[in-house]
Amino acid sequence: MSLLVVGLSHRSAPVSVLERAALSADAQVKLLQDTVAAEPAAEAAVLATCNRIELYADVDKFHAGVAELSTLLAQHSGVGLDELTPYLYVHYEDRAVHHLFSVACGLDSMVVGEGQILGQIKDSLAKAQDLHTAGRLLNDLFQQALRVGKRAHSETGIDRAGQSLVTFGLEQLASGTAVDAWASGKKALVIGAGSMSSLAAATLARVGVGEIVIANRTSDRAERLAEILNDADDLDVVARAVPMDAVPGELTRADVVVSCTGATGLVLTASEVAEAVAAGPVVGPPAGVGEVPSRFGSGAAPGGTTARSLSGAVDDENCPLDLNAVQATAGFSVLGEAAVAGMAATELEQHAAWVDNGMVRIPGAADEADAIAALAAAAAAAGRIPERRRPEPVAPQPAPGLFLLDLAMPRDIDAAVHRIPGVRLVDIESLADASADAPMAADVDQVRRIVADEVAAFGAALRAAHITPTVVALRTMAADVVAGEIARLEGRLPGLDDKHRSEITQTVKRVVDKLLHAPTVRVKQLAAEPGGAGYADALRTLFDLDQETVDAVSRAEDSTEKNSKNRGPA
Repeated sequence: MSLLVVGLSHRSAPVSVLERAALSADAQVKLLQDTVAAEPAAEAAVLATCNRIELYADVDKFHAGVAELSTLLAQHSGVGLDELTPYLYVHYEDRAVHHLFSVACGLDSMVVGEGQILGQIKDSLAKAQDLHTAGRLLNDLFQQALRVGKRAHSETGIDRAGQSLVTFGLEQLASGTAVDAWASGKKALVIGAGSMSSLAAATLARVGVGEIVIANRTSDRAERLAEILNDADDLDVVARAVPMDAVPGELTRADVVVSCTGATGLVLTASEVAEAVAAGPVVGPPAGVGEVPSRFGSGAAPGGTTARSLSGAVDDENCPLDLNAVQATAGFSVLGEAAVAGMAATELEQHAAWVDNGMVRIPGAADEADAIAALAAAAAAAGRIPERRRPEPVAPQPAPGLFLLDLAMPRDIDAAVHRIPGVRLVDIESLADASADAPMAADVDQVRRIVADEVAAFGAALRAAHITPTVVALRTMAADVVAGEIARLEGRLPGLDDKHRSEITQTVKRVVDKLLHAPTVRVKQLAAEPGGAGYADALRTLFDLDQETVDAVSRAEDSTEKNSKNRGPA
């Protein structure tokens, strides 16, 4: 049997696909049961988080296993197999071990180094154990993954490279402002009371929000979370629990909303958020009134010069702009970037010549003609301008007054709320985009070395364990041979006294043990090396061992380990 993982994550699939493929708790249970019922798989475990869905299995056939696991993922996720297949990845044997260990260390997380994944791996193992779908291989694998993840966090500074998804999301909401300063005194609404929502509530309390309201479909869990926050000696926050039907009213009071539920539909629609904003406190004053945003910075024109409003008499002969339409536009300059955006190359050249001839009576205009000429040359080299639009100022937007963080998969909050003035939304999709530019810590390389060493050690132990039943069967056969020969000796020498009988028996056993010691030790060493799986077959062939005897030893070992390991994950 061999380890196989089939899955998709934020690295292989767009968030829209991950959202549709998200598995409910019931779907995960059914997926595990159906996987072990399938022919190629003997064990199964599901690792399902907000940014990954992975199915682990112990299979006896690679190609059949990939086909079966992919089909089961598609069936239980509700996404068609043809649509899902391009986003699936497959890892087998050592590569599958390497993948899970990397995941456990946070190397494959959306926020590199985050430690929350360890709890999710632990939950996955516990679920597989409760359903009896985790056997010897997956128990060993997931237990070791937890140990490797803990080792990475304790021996390296990987924590400095990453953070929880909640903290990263709050940083994105704060938009460059220190989170503590941004959050100080704010009122927060947390929707949901699961592990992610609990982490969000605790994080919000630590960064200084003044009030936290927890809404959950099960009131007991919300009340328990509020009680924990209120009783914490190191937190200065007022927390209270409310039912889900109180969310619309609480939304009008909240400054920050974090939502992470297991709902299959939207928890907050765009219309509900718009109504709350309209009914709630007035948002901050408009930002940047009188300014026109530009890729070159506020009020900046091409070439680093300052854009000026059109002033004085202007002769529009040979000018491709509609000057009458733009003269009164605040912050607009015929020399600025907005003026020439979307022009064809010939128009740019015409505009540059018009400026160069001094038709615009603005101080310093001649100095900017070179910048416009450079734009014309660039457009000529490109051969075309992708868009044509009249230059127009960008309407100023109000500063955000309501901040929404959606950590659910599928999403809890309608993506359309980002178009509501005064609202800032950060969700899994925007976090994925932001994390692509996040810096990597130097400790990541050290963690990768730890993972490589642990994968090699796990593979060696697995291969060595594979030959152990054969070695045990060989020694059992040798012991039976010794017992048979001693019994035959007693038949031929019935007068043998107990002292001599015992001495002969021990002598024969020592001879057998010495003959078997070197071969069995050496075969275990060889079996632990890559490609050493064939030594078990060689041993069975050389000593004519019965396969059923070897299998009986394996079943006995599995039964013993199952009784001890199903007590709970490490």
